[in-house]
Amino acid sequence: MNTPLTQITPLRWTDDCLELLDQRQLPGEEVYLHCRCVEEVAEAIRTLAVRGAPLIGITAAYGMVIAARQATQRADLAALRDLLAGTRPTAVNLFWALERCWRVVDAQPAGTSLSALAPVLLAEARAIHQQDADACDAMALAGQAVFPPGARVLTHCNAGALATGGIGTALGVIRAAYAAGHVAHVWVDETRPLLQGARLTAWELQRDGIPYRLLCDNMAASLMASGQVDLVIVGADRITRNGDFANKIGTYGVAVLAEAHGIPFYVAAPWSTIDLSLADGSQIPVEFRHDEEICSLGGVRTAPAGTQGWNPAFDVTPARLVRGLITERGIHTLPFPEAECGAIPTNI
Repeated sequence: MNTPLTQITPLRWTDDCLELLDQRQLPGEEVYLHCRCVEEVAEAIRTLAVRGAPLIGITAAYGMVIAARQATQRADLAALRDLLAGTRPTAVNLFWALERCWRVVDAQPAGTSLSALAPVLLAEARAIHQQDADACDAMALAGQAVFPPGARVLTHCNAGALATGGIGTALGVIRAAYAAGHVAHVWVDETRPLLQGARLTAWELQRDGIPYRLLCDNMAASLMASGQVDLVIVGADRITRNGDFANKIGTYGVAVLAEAHGIPFYVAAPWSTIDLSLADGSQIPVEFRHDEEICSLGGVRTAPAGTQGWNPAFDVTPARLVRGLITERGIHTLPFPEAECGAIPTNI
């Protein structure tokens, strides 16, 4: 796109460190973490200081540059790669980016020093970063076809600039549609238990001057029944061969509600989020997080001491509920036609 649609920058690379906008502190404070070792990068991913499938992959790629500077031998580099890979299991972009970086390592001549690997890995990380930004722009353009005039669009969780290397996936599509005059306003699910919609998506929309209204997750059914939602667009963390996909917990419920009310439901994600190694959604590894996340809110305990919880970070939505998948290559029906599968990258 010729004109940037947002100035939000969740990640910056400097000569000596990786700077990450600490998303745990939003919307209250804009604080950047300065990661100079792989352990700090891994902790930022694990604790959700940085999140969103594409941005996790980009972060891990820059983490490999730090790893090359930190390691003393090839075995150390592999161990640091594995440390990054072990942070979060669901977002396939993490493993895709690490695999790309490792192919760069394997492609170097035997005996190449780790210090010589670092600039090569930096070039690859920058390429991954730029390619994601370009993919966001292409998705935004492709997605304009799904908007009726004056659309009232609902989104779940955060799939914006805070989750990517560019203007966002689902929120990038919405940004471009608003700039083109197609969107009246955005409905933002709060996204319990960590409130990524309330804390992050609302923050992005407010900064960019896009009109929005916030609702509790359990209000979506009533909102749809009232006829105030024209379409739903969400992001994805992993899409399987048959088109089933994982996204933030609560997405499946939104998709079921959209189908019940005859509302088109779209997914926006880059090709790097497609994982052909998995046949369907039953094979997606779903991350479970600590009970405390659902037993408290904003640091204040809301459940009795000793309460046990059930806290999956993601759920899986079947492809049959999806009207279309928006990628940088256009809008696709699901499941993917066999002829199209050959063009989809296989992720580890």
